[in-house]
Amino acid sequence: MSIPGTGVRVRLLGPVEVIVAGSPQAVNGVRRKAVLATLALHVGRVVSVDRLIDVVWGEQLPATAANTLQRHVSYLRGVLGEPGSIVARQPGYVLDTGPESTDVQAAERLLELARRSSDRNEQVAHLTAAVALWRGPPLADVAGSAWLEEQAEHLARLRLEAERALAEARLSVGEHARLVPGLERLVRQHPLDEHLHAQLMLALYRDGRQGEAVATYRRLRDTLRENLGIDPSPRLRDLECAILRQDTAIAAPAPAAAAQPPVAAQLPPPVPTFTGRDAELAALDALVDRGGAVVVSGTAGVGKTALAVHWAHRAAERFPDGQLYVNLRGFDPAATPTDPARALHGFLEALGVPVARMPRDPDTMASLYRTTVAGKRLLVVLDNARDAEQVRPLLPGSPDCLAIVTSRDQLIPLVVTESAQPVPLDLLTPGEARDMLVRRLGERQVAAEPAAADTIADRCARLPIALAIVAARAATNRHFSLAAVAGELGDLDAFRAGDEATDVRAVFSWSCRTLSPPAARLFRLLSLHPGPDVSVPAVASLAGIAPQTSGPLLTELTRANLLTEHTYGRYAFHDLLRAYAAGLADEAEAPAERDAAVHRLLDHCLHTAHAADLALHPHFSDISLPPPRAGVTPERPKNKLAATAWFTAEIPVLLAAVPLAARAGFEGHAWRLAWTMAGFLHRQGHWQDWLGTQRIALAAASRIGDQTGQGHAHRSLGLACSRLRRYDEADDHLRRALDLFTDVGDDAGRAHTCLNLGQLAERQGQQHQALDHSRRALTLFRRAGNEAGQGYTLNAVGWQEGLLGNYGRALESCGEALRKLQEVDDVQGQADTWDSLGHAHHQLGDDRRAIACYEHALDLFTQVNDRYAEASTYVNLGGSHRALADFGATRVAWRRALSILDELGDADADAIRADLAQLDASRLH
Repeated sequence: MSIPGTGVRVRLLGPVEVIVAGSPQAVNGVRRKAVLATLALHVGRVVSVDRLIDVVWGEQLPATAANTLQRHVSYLRGVLGEPGSIVARQPGYVLDTGPESTDVQAAERLLELARRSSDRNEQVAHLTAAVALWRGPPLADVAGSAWLEEQAEHLARLRLEAERALAEARLSVGEHARLVPGLERLVRQHPLDEHLHAQLMLALYRDGRQGEAVATYRRLRDTLRENLGIDPSPRLRDLECAILRQDTAIAAPAPAAAAQPPVAAQLPPPVPTFTGRDAELAALDALVDRGGAVVVSGTAGVGKTALAVHWAHRAAERFPDGQLYVNLRGFDPAATPTDPARALHGFLEALGVPVARMPRDPDTMASLYRTTVAGKRLLVVLDNARDAEQVRPLLPGSPDCLAIVTSRDQLIPLVVTESAQPVPLDLLTPGEARDMLVRRLGERQVAAEPAAADTIADRCARLPIALAIVAARAATNRHFSLAAVAGELGDLDAFRAGDEATDVRAVFSWSCRTLSPPAARLFRLLSLHPGPDVSVPAVASLAGIAPQTSGPLLTELTRANLLTEHTYGRYAFHDLLRAYAAGLADEAEAPAERDAAVHRLLDHCLHTAHAADLALHPHFSDISLPPPRAGVTPERPKNKLAATAWFTAEIPVLLAAVPLAARAGFEGHAWRLAWTMAGFLHRQGHWQDWLGTQRIALAAASRIGDQTGQGHAHRSLGLACSRLRRYDEADDHLRRALDLFTDVGDDAGRAHTCLNLGQLAERQGQQHQALDHSRRALTLFRRAGNEAGQGYTLNAVGWQEGLLGNYGRALESCGEALRKLQEVDDVQGQADTWDSLGHAHHQLGDDRRAIACYEHALDLFTQVNDRYAEASTYVNLGGSHRALADFGATRVAWRRALSILDELGDADADAIRADLAQLDASRLH
């Protein structure tokens, strides 16, 4: 829903709004909004000046209407941020903002997708996303124009149609119990609507509330007689009779066998020595049942995260549907703030949304998130937010959910527009500061030297992070008196400048002076690491030291409270400490040494990611790497499981490393890193991250004129766009990749790209073009001597021949594919090929041979843990058994497929469930 390159959206399904790069832009004046709404309702089409004037002013036409209209258009161009967004074209103006730049267009597309789909779960997903786009009465703030009021009525009817269709789809998949509250609301809003009453009656009956279902009918009957003098329709009367006699024809569908997702529990561990903050905790307690959002704001290091996490753990039982947490990294000096789309992806995964159903568009993702949490009692902690726009898509929007946002900023826009409750956090009181020392050092030591304890609290500016560091110093040196520790802090008076940040930096400097030289150097270099946390092996490469040496140094930094081991083997900075360490690195480390450390770190990321990708795809890693620098010790994941675990832990680091490499002049690392993680991002459904990293990769490779890097980036962008169904863009990127690989003589790159062009054509139903591309890919793989590539492509050729009905050729190509893939021991490719062979034999009527092929495929898919492909093959296997009239074996195969698809949460499950029901029904007759 965005203009390419600008991120502009016009929202009409509620108050008229303009969103630019995720930020709302005010449109002042009813008539300006009316001009924008009229153009947006005709987006891409010319609206004449006379028509605009008539809509906006009606009979109250001023003499200067034409000139005023020009000024309104000029103003709107400024709001949209793009002079070409409203184009003067005879006889008027056109809003030229590209496809789906309005929420009306998005809603109409989703409704059309739902109408075309025969899959009920897919319909539910499309309709849910569509309904979520309405934010209230459409065109709510442009009343007074007869034409716009007509459009508002039309859009309101469209919403009602969508809500009816959604209720119908949800009833068909057994969501009757969860439907009742929403249908009761709709019935109150539309007291004469028989269709909604019928849906509510059915939902109540299926939920075991027969009496309420009948009462709903009788209330409607009385309302119709009183207001219109008529009785309900025969259809509704028949439904009442069916409910009274408990007709099995209206019984609920069989429940899905899918396991319930685990309750999300993402909160980080609480600080064991948390103390004080009684007033703030009481304020949060008072807001727990209010819902909405709370903003905990305060200066850096004041303990916002500690308070939010401590309270969240304390209140967790009051949120039985789970607790979500994300660090938005809004003020991390070495990292880009977390993209809301990435945070949404993580939330949806935690809430049980399978990757196969993950929306590709961030707006649709936000809509699905709000729909998923509707009716749940959920706590959401949004930590370290930079601004309101980073937060808004992550607010659950349900009155039963509570979001706690922490930020150095007061986030006034959230307080104003979202009615968020502010909870400002100040410095600890003197009493709270002393209590914190007691929790960390013990009552006896603090009581023995109260004046020294007060001095320590004062010189730490009563900031929890500084107190923690000083307490760690005292606790690890029990022979020191508190007076001695306070005396050491007295040396910091020269640093004091009257503000807390300066005081804290002074405490940091004192703490760093107690470190060994190697630990102090490591502390400085760690500020160059871009990720949210760092592993022990990466630390070794960053510092250019042996892995066994890095562990003790990290322990020293952790004991000094300069790092935290927030997860086993992974270490993180506080933002203030990172900023302080970065300043020390600038002062103490020569530019050449800083560059060398970054180079080592990027080498570590690149070579380990490449090794992990090779473990996952041993025959398709076709880029060369320069050797790592001295001192780099890359990790070598031993198998697919270890490789997947490594990517899962390190993907936030890799996503930060790509832009770091591009900024720091390591363009080759930037595009190669993006290449190594593309497969993992694809499999995990991180579409926006995939696109973002490849765009950086393309820019980096272009800056240094690396045609090979550009080719790989274009190819990956083509794959990502194809996955996002942006087929024109995909075709453009893939053809540019093909040209680049041709220019550099890279036959393997050309072959992969031709294979991808074939897959793109097949997705668009262009089977002959798909076959041509695949044959060209096969020629190139043969020229390159790539046996695995030949095997995969021969299978593609065979599959596409089969789709065209050339089953003899399909068997020939797939047989050759199988031999090559067996020679190189590529299990995944063999499994795919056995399935293709089974399909060809089935189409030829040789189902016994097809069954043997499918069983071979199943054995191999089990080895590579490809659950979706396994389910697909079970479906095919059942089809062959059915062709042989072996209905028992058919049922077994399809039930296994259904079990897997339900486990994966895949939309194809309902089609298999329907086939099973049809099979059982046919056997009864």
